Amino acid sequence: MNIGLTYDLRSEYLAQGYSMEETAEFDKESTIEGIEEAIRKAGYQTERIGNAQSLMKVLLEKKRWDMVFNIAEGLYGAGRESLVPALLDAYRIPYVFSGPATMACSLNKAFAKRIVRDSGVNTPDFAVISRNADIENVRLEYPLFAKPLMEGTGKGINKNSLIQNPGQLQQVCEDLLERFEQPVLVEEFLPGREFTVGVFGSGDRARVPGAMEIIYKHKGIGIYSYENKENFEEVVEYQAVRGEMLEACKDVALRSWRALNCLDGGRVDMKIDRFGKMSFIEVNPLAGLNPVISDLPILCGLNGISFQEIINAVLESAIRRHFRS
Repeated sequence: MNIGLTYDLRSEYLAQGYSMEETAEFDKESTIEGIEEAIRKAGYQTERIGNAQSLMKVLLEKKRWDMVFNIAEGLYGAGRESLVPALLDAYRIPYVFSGPATMACSLNKAFAKRIVRDSGVNTPDFAVISRNADIENVRLEYPLFAKPLMEGTGKGINKNSLIQNPGQLQQVCEDLLERFEQPVLVEEFLPGREFTVGVFGSGDRARVPGAMEIIYKHKGIGIYSYENKENFEEVVEYQAVRGEMLEACKDVALRSWRALNCLDGGRVDMKIDRFGKMSFIEVNPLAGLNPVISDLPILCGLNGISFQEIINAVLESAIRRHFRS
């Protein structure tokens, strides 16, 4: 089987003048190399394709693959993570990870929260700020937390994201609206312990290989911001989750994963609310796969699962969906 690789290489965008924060979700060369090596060790051939524009070019040249391993995030728009899956669907080329509808819903954190909440999973109350006039209509209990509606890797999140009063809410939302040119998600702050949970598989076959707690090394309220994620070794430590807490993580992760029809592999983030109940934050159906620094490989490593086993599990799930149904 020949497997094509679609991805956004961070160095290529930096060379074009984009900033470190703008390219935060894009991949290092070591990520592509690690995935490529693991796919080959699993017994398959690989061929690098690149980003969505490169994919469109070679599709028009009638290039095809047996399957595509897609980790392309895209740069602009509400459908940026959906573009590659949609193109592959149009050409009926099988691929790894979720389809365009799931990618679009999960990228829009409010859409994802509504779907997950309607499935019965605990979710903090929230509001969406699309314009400055929306801010005065927020009726939530302080403290609040604000972040861009459709970003990942902690983009737009910093110490000011934790909001204590209406004046601060006005200032932070106005800044985010201007900087990111997209709506702002405002939700009631979850003060408890923080977890990220891995998921492999699809539908009834989905399973949790493990979870990890994010523990902040410094005193005070920890925020998993862009800066902290970039410098995680200095700021946080990770600990495997066991016992009853792991079961609570599994419950929220699997119910959220299935509600959003996520496929093959990814992560679900969650925290404990002020009432002591596990609460859904967001799902990442296109989780980072750097073998050393990405959360999913780290949490799997803490639970005795190698990077090769991660890639094997993702490939097996996708192959079962596409070729053994």
